Amino acid sequence: EAVAAEWMLEFACCCLCRHFGEGGAAEFRRWRDVAQALIDGLSKIPTHQKKTVYLCQLLIRIEKGKNLECCFENDERISPLESALSFWTLLEREETKLEKLHEDIRRLIQIQIIAVHMENGYFKEAAEVLERLFTDSETDKPLRVKLATVIKSKDPYVPLLQTFSYNLLISKIKSYIELFMKENETNFLIQEATKQVESKGLGATALQNKTVNVTEKHKWNLKTKQRFVLSIILLRDMLGRMQNCCLNVDFSLVWMYINCLLGLNSLQNVEKHGDALAFGRRRQRWTYKEDLALKSGIREFGVGNWAKILVHGDFNNRTSVMLKDRWRTLCRIN
Repeated sequence: EAVAAEWMLEFACCCLCRHFGEGGAAEFRRWRDVAQALIDGLSKIPTHQKKTVYLCQLLIRIEKGKNLECCFENDERISPLESALSFWTLLEREETKLEKLHEDIRRLIQIQIIAVHMENGYFKEAAEVLERLFTDSETDKPLRVKLATVIKSKDPYVPLLQTFSYNLLISKIKSYIELFMKENETNFLIQEATKQVESKGLGATALQNKTVNVTEKHKWNLKTKQRFVLSIILLRDMLGRMQNCCLNVDFSLVWMYINCLLGLNSLQNVEKHGDALAFGRRRQRWTYKEDLALKSGIREFGVGNWAKILVHGDFNNRTSVMLKDRWRTLCRIN
């Protein structure tokens, strides 16, 4: 259960980053709820997952940054952006690189905390925030003086606030996300599955019961089957236990994640076309029946939920990317 929670949290963070970058509000909110449920279920944050947790919490708060009615802290005076700043501080402590980007994002969050209050006409609250945010240090003093002058003007459209805008903040955070994703690529499920198999002495038996003549063209197929066997051995018992716990998570998400890690897009397609996957997917014409299944899936699940549409629809060895491309083609045709 602990292993599953860790790799689910990694995947939820990955999805949050992706949908934040793409601006997919509905999908972002769905994965926000998943990530928050997983984080709430942690008795303490494992050292190696601190950055993951902090980034999830940061993005959740930035997404609500302009909504002063939303509150994440016990102190109702703390706006979403001010709460986000505390998690940005924690992220900075976990890293030694990216000093320039860190400084830029910190400054933008600070300025936008003031700007959002002013845009809503809360000038007194903006002055109180300024007192909380800035110390009397020499490094903080120049920006503090400028922001104090801006608050006194009661003009939310002064050049300073327009230059260091909310859109610029979002852009900088997207840049940080891209770097984070590159540096934190993981193969966690396979690593843990291998450990589990080895600890039970199942590795050699499970994968060598059948003699396989490995030629160059069959290597990819063997690797895929090995990865699949390792993962299913790990998940066989784990899924049964997790469904009895109180965590409110859609278990189709578990399978979607497994498929992503395995490079397979649906268990349905593995069952129907397992061997065909070994040699790549040949280009094939879309049938009228498949187009109907795609349109039906979009009506039921919405544009963008390609993995769910793939699993529930009757498609001939398609991937979620193929569904996305086909939908774009259909939109152009119509």
